[in-house]
Amino acid sequence: MKIKVAPSILASDFSAAGQTFARLEQSGADLAHCDVMDGNFVPPITFGAQFIQHIRPHTKLFLDCHLMTLHPETHIESFAAAGADLISVHTEVCGKRTGEVLRAIRALGVKAAAVVNPATPVTELFDWLGDVDMYLVMSVVPGWGGQKFIPESLKKLEELRAFCIKNGRPDLDIEVDGGVTEQNAGDIAAAGANVLVAGSTVFRSADMRATIEALRRA
Repeated sequence: MKIKVAPSILASDFSAAGQTFARLEQSGADLAHCDVMDGNFVPPITFGAQFIQHIRPHTKLFLDCHLMTLHPETHIESFAAAGADLISVHTEVCGKRTGEVLRAIRALGVKAAAVVNPATPVTELFDWLGDVDMYLVMSVVPGWGGQKFIPESLKKLEELRAFCIKNGRPDLDIEVDGGVTEQNAGDIAAAGANVLVAGSTVFRSADMRATIEALRRA
């Protein structure tokens, strides 16, 4: 499968957001991963739909909006209206209503993804295969950038890709978020992920284009 690179803007300078998105386009990023944090589901607070609304006219990048919020269903309409291309929600907060929330996202004309944290079994994603355009596996504890990749995430990715293959969706995008580097990207891709979220690795690079290409060649 084609490897896609989704730099996380959490690692960028928010005061220069317009320049950040321009640099990502120029550097060949496939997606821009936008971490939305509410200060409740995770301690930090980042930004809301207004940020996406302001950025949308200035970039053609696919905006991958990851809602780390306690009540994501209350935000999906505003993010869809703001120009999000994909909205991902956590099974930890949606529970049995995960499918309902995913279907509501898709009904707004936006792609939908279901997410699990490191402590959550990947089997929690299985029930929603028919309702997603992507799965997202957190490979660090959500909330802070710059963390190290949790090695056990590789087994989760293998299990998830095998499930997708067995159940007729072998090419479903599987995204991994947290601690992705040029050194471990190959192992991550081999385990089954094809969308690599990379924040610090990309934004601390002296050559963003070269780094993105290196990740893509994983």
